Amino acid sequence: MDRNYTIGIDAGGTKVAYGLFDREGNLLDRMQHPSDPQADGPAFSDRMLKTIRELLEGNHLSLENLLGVGICMPSYILFDEGYIYLTSALPEIREFAMRDYFEERLPGVKVVLDNDSNGAALAEYQRGAGRGCRHMVYMAVSTGVGSGIIIDGKLFRGSYGWAGESGHMLASPGEGVLCGCGNRGCFMSYASGRYVTRHLRIRMLEGAGSSLEETADLNGEALLAAYKEGDSLAEEMLDSMAHYLAVCLFNIYQMLNIHVFVFGGGLTNFGEPLFGRVRREFDRYNKIPMPVEFRFAELKKDFGIIGAAELVRGEA
Repeated sequence: MDRNYTIGIDAGGTKVAYGLFDREGNLLDRMQHPSDPQADGPAFSDRMLKTIRELLEGNHLSLENLLGVGICMPSYILFDEGYIYLTSALPEIREFAMRDYFEERLPGVKVVLDNDSNGAALAEYQRGAGRGCRHMVYMAVSTGVGSGIIIDGKLFRGSYGWAGESGHMLASPGEGVLCGCGNRGCFMSYASGRYVTRHLRIRMLEGAGSSLEETADLNGEALLAAYKEGDSLAEEMLDSMAHYLAVCLFNIYQMLNIHVFVFGGGLTNFGEPLFGRVRREFDRYNKIPMPVEFRFAELKKDFGIIGAAELVRGEA
């Protein structure tokens, strides 16, 4: 039986998305469910394996039709071994050989495990906003903050596999809230959706007045809505997020001298109120008048599953 199908899985801190693709890379079907933040590696994997089987059965397919599964996780991944060291957004998933776990349970199926930002970078480079670029940095700005790096048309993973963990570069070592990476003061802890809500609560406990005090579900959407209504604390938070994102971007630019940044993830919905500030802050630091492009991901909600599937197509 021919193996003509690929499944791409994009697992994040809030949801896990699945896409079924044919040999030509056409998206045939998708599924999604919430992430379980309490699940360890085996439990999280078992839920994904169950959904893989449901997705196949719903399309009248079996494992024998499956060429491969690409899995993108928000983790420090030893790429060559398919081993997860640490997942800051899902702290129970650590020190786990996820690729081996899947391959043992999916006999004959190729499994590729990589960081979620790498998968998204590959998708946008091949099919989205990065088409035609020689070099590109994909910036994930969502529940977490991270990067995927394309150099000379290829993903750059570094020595072990986790090049691009820009969200865990340190902005103020030892200060601020504790991140799941184990440090205080990383960019993730200042600029990601997960941690901005913590800063909001801290500021309100300190006495900063805000309409957000009456908000039961304090999230990015609530923050943006409060900003649009003129809430001063919401504006303060946007200024802070923009500052740390701009510093992070500027440091990456200085290190790699890559002039195309592609932004993806849920916080891109903030649009001009956030990214206009990021642009102005970045330009304030950048003293050399060479063009630096800020682009937005074109593949929208499907970039993660497309990237995961492309990892398999590239490795098959």
